[in-house]
Amino acid sequence: MDTVTVKLSIIIPVLNEESSLSRLSSHLQSIRRQGHEVIIVDGGSADNTLALSYELADQVIVSKAGRAVQMNSGASIANGNVFVFLHVDTFLPDNALQIIMAAMTGNAWGRFNVRLSSNRLVFRLIESLINLRSCLTSIATGDQAMFIEKSLFNRVAGFPEIALMEDVALSRRLKKIEKPVCIKQKVITSSRRWENKGIMATVLLMWKLRLYYFLGVSPEKLNRLYRHVSR
Repeated sequence: MDTVTVKLSIIIPVLNEESSLSRLSSHLQSIRRQGHEVIIVDGGSADNTLALSYELADQVIVSKAGRAVQMNSGASIANGNVFVFLHVDTFLPDNALQIIMAAMTGNAWGRFNVRLSSNRLVFRLIESLINLRSCLTSIATGDQAMFIEKSLFNRVAGFPEIALMEDVALSRRLKKIEKPVCIKQKVITSSRRWENKGIMATVLLMWKLRLYYFLGVSPEKLNRLYRHVSR
């Protein structure tokens, strides 16, 4: 794909994320000023998320809650030819758009390395292992800002609309066609999950969920386990 023809659609699923969306405000406006598109998909927020979304995005829609459903809904109305799926608590590097456009000249999909927001040393180890595992397995997770050429996304029918592990499931489909480009520059994503629930407990839970998924446990059961432990 010629970089001149690349238009990005940044697709952000949200649900009661007013504070996180506010912090992302200037970031999103910078993307729009560069001629790309921001789409926010609300899953039925009860706070001010939806009203704020109309101020920050080119397109805003409301869909059934669930990241996979929301991201597919956003992709269905996107005008760009490359989709970037961004979590609301994840910040792209300043030159991310140029990096993605350059990457799309030789690859149809990819992801960034991740840096967790905490400055504690243990998080440098966690993020290093996440990045290494992702590159070795060609499996990307949602907080790595996955980007996918529209035609390839449609070819694999988008995200499987499952309760959990939709990013892993999509990666497994995509890597059968082509390996991802592993961008070394890092997106910064929130470490609140580890900080709120405990570092070791969260790491063990993530490993457990991933193992169960690869052993064939249904995403619905995994989601119930995740929600029970995360209370």
